[in-house]
Amino acid sequence: MRTLDRTTWALTWRLTRAGGRTGLLATGLAVAAAAVSTTLLLLCVAMNLGFQHRADRTDWRNPVESSRPVAVEAVGTTFTGGAPVTVVDVARLPGRAAPAPPGLGRFPAPGELWVSPALGALLDRLPADRHPVPGTLTGALGRAALAHPGELVAVIGHRPGDPAVTAERAPDPRRAGDIVSPTRVASFAGAPLTDGTGRMYESLARVATVLVIVPLLVLAASAARLSVSRRDQRLAALRLIGATPGRVAGMTAAEALLTGAAGTLLGAVGYAVLLLPAASLPLAGGAWYPADLWIGALPLLAVMAGVVALAVVSALAGLRQVVVGPLGVARRSRSRGASVVRAVVFVAVVAVYGWISKEYGSDDSLALYAFAAVFLALAVIGPWVVRLLGRIVTALAKRPATLLAGRRLLDDPKAAWRIVSGLTLAGFVAGFFALLTLDAAPPWGGRPDQLALAAPVHQVTQVREQAEQRLRAAGVSAVVGVDDGFVATAPYDSRQVTATVSGGPAELDRARTALTGLTPDQYPLTTIDVNWSETRFTQDFTILTRVVLVVTFTVAITSAGITAAAAVLDRRRTYALLHLAGTPLRVLDAARNRETLIPVTVLAGGAVATGLLCGGSMMLAGGDSSFEARGLTVLAVCCAAGVGGILAAGGLSRPLLRSVTRQAGARGE
Repeated sequence: MRTLDRTTWALTWRLTRAGGRTGLLATGLAVAAAAVSTTLLLLCVAMNLGFQHRADRTDWRNPVESSRPVAVEAVGTTFTGGAPVTVVDVARLPGRAAPAPPGLGRFPAPGELWVSPALGALLDRLPADRHPVPGTLTGALGRAALAHPGELVAVIGHRPGDPAVTAERAPDPRRAGDIVSPTRVASFAGAPLTDGTGRMYESLARVATVLVIVPLLVLAASAARLSVSRRDQRLAALRLIGATPGRVAGMTAAEALLTGAAGTLLGAVGYAVLLLPAASLPLAGGAWYPADLWIGALPLLAVMAGVVALAVVSALAGLRQVVVGPLGVARRSRSRGASVVRAVVFVAVVAVYGWISKEYGSDDSLALYAFAAVFLALAVIGPWVVRLLGRIVTALAKRPATLLAGRRLLDDPKAAWRIVSGLTLAGFVAGFFALLTLDAAPPWGGRPDQLALAAPVHQVTQVREQAEQRLRAAGVSAVVGVDDGFVATAPYDSRQVTATVSGGPAELDRARTALTGLTPDQYPLTTIDVNWSETRFTQDFTILTRVVLVVTFTVAITSAGITAAAAVLDRRRTYALLHLAGTPLRVLDAARNRETLIPVTVLAGGAVATGLLCGGSMMLAGGDSSFEARGLTVLAVCCAAGVGGILAAGGLSRPLLRSVTRQAGARGE
């Protein structure tokens, strides 16, 4: 490519070095912005792939009926200490060669018990009368059978005629995937679950990714536009002395390539460093296998290439004025305005989102794309709003600092937007989560200290007597009764035999162990057990929203600090001349603060309102779109932290402002 020949690279490198310490500092800021964006983008991709890897390893517990079966597989879920234990019962059909289930070296013989390492460690700690699964431990399950390292899973071998693999079980719609009736299978490949909390986690991960990636893309694009004024001046001078448009474009692309490549390399290193800490974050039941969060070489290179390409495109996008009107750029007389078309685009995108949400519902993928488009549209309308604010502030200004701030907003709204864009997008995230709350309270009856088993109507008396005998033999104090509650379910006409246990969780587990096997088609469970997946999802939802809020506000404050410092370097000639003309440093500093606070107040407020609009219409897995004290508190804390953080980030660039104003006039490059 001729525009990126040796001369172009040599000129770019020479001019970068000629910028001196301030030039290198500006380049370093652009590299830092690209590095932060790359690291967090890679972690977002890793989270989505990690959920998929987990789901792939648990598909075998959702067996597929076969016309040429070799084995029988059934799944149940019991509990210990409130934690779910997945129990897979398998039996080889007579005369058939069955493959080993995932994570096992061979097919388990009748009576063998294979458990996950976490369950094995738990069984070692618990007394025998509190073991959640019967049998003698034979071996440990490998990683191929487990969703995460801490998962509690047991595989029990049976004879083909045992009740555990012949008694029909009733899958509970409240616990998708927890119970699978005996199924004749040809292999243990299984099939993905199409419902249950797994799908809820995938939806949550996609929304969280959108909420994190959009600010990161804006930051990555802004990285190439840092110190754009200084670079445009330099390129305009070259254009005036005869440089061709291709040469100017080549130098711009080369500079963006260098800073983008350096930033993405550092970002990849940051991802590698953060991989293990990220794997320790407990989600969906436990921490991660680090391999689940490793995205692979090709996706890694694709993300890095994407960030570099975004930086190059962003840098070239603002080059037209330099090529067409270099004299205006050199004289600093060009307009940096933002067209009203941006406002029209924003309104159109919001209207389309509203229509799509109404027509297709919030669970549709199209609604997610429209939601992302609304999020991105905030970045489109931002500069236009800043310019409008500049006109208003300039017209109403009564103090020098306010007038300076208004002029800066009016003259270069895109530069002012880059400083406040992060907090504006973070405000959207906070507004979105303010309305989205979950309630994990079980909607059915039962008591947390009461175990329930469904029994056939004609056998209720017999099951009740056997339950009393088992509990008495185990030395457990419990009141056994019969009712028609909806805690335990069965595939036949049934009533519910209950055991109300006194003595706390340990006694409850002893009673559970004593009653296990009383009816071969189910494990005893409490009302809290029935709701365990929603309770876990609610807890994970809270964790994930906090992580998203922390990440977006961290990105916002980091972006504000980097762009504020770059803006000082960009305008050092103006600041130096104003200071030489007698403008006190405190006035310049006050103007900088108002240049940030005025647009951020208006734009972040609008972004919060837009987030409330989207959060109200997007319902996630039982989400409730209503104002609650917790949501308002989160919103208030986020707004206060964001404004405080952006002011602090701006304050960090104050020494740089003092330094550039001490220079005796503008220094040519």
